[in-house]
Amino acid sequence: MGGSVEKRTSGGQRGDDRDAGDSGGAACPVGIRRALDAHTTVTLAYADEDGPQACAVLYAAGEAADGTPTLYFVTATSTRHGRALGEPGARVAFTVQRDGQEWSGLTGVQGRGGCRPLNGDERDAGWRVYTARFPFVAADERLRAALERTALWELRPDWLRLIDNTQGFGHKEEWRA
Repeated sequence: MGGSVEKRTSGGQRGDDRDAGDSGGAACPVGIRRALDAHTTVTLAYADEDGPQACAVLYAAGEAADGTPTLYFVTATSTRHGRALGEPGARVAFTVQRDGQEWSGLTGVQGRGGCRPLNGDERDAGWRVYTARFPFVAADERLRAALERTALWELRPDWLRLIDNTQGFGHKEEWRA
């Protein structure tokens, strides 16, 4: 199984670099990883029996054992999005960006992937990534205790697109698992 990285410029030109690495896909480009690391809020879009919905949650970017970018976030399984994401095979579309950007400096990431709550050692590893990104969680005993009782989720993207107008209007880089 191979993965791919695709670059597009404002003129719509494409470059395609293919890499069949051990992880089953090409390494995620540095620019996409930097953009994920630079932000802290992801807006998740999902659908359930009541139709489409979106929610914003704080996330910490990490990396799975196979090198796939991974986002960790906390939310209760009793929320509407927690119930929808807890369904087997749950998928989301999402965006990551900072508010108030000028169009010429706009950067952000679009993506799709699967979500699942973590347990045991996986939760412990994800929790370390989350609290390293948000040290105030571990520093505030009440907040830490409350969040430790809440589900920690993993969002594993299988498609990511970086939008980076600082490199030219409409500049895009794509990655697929």
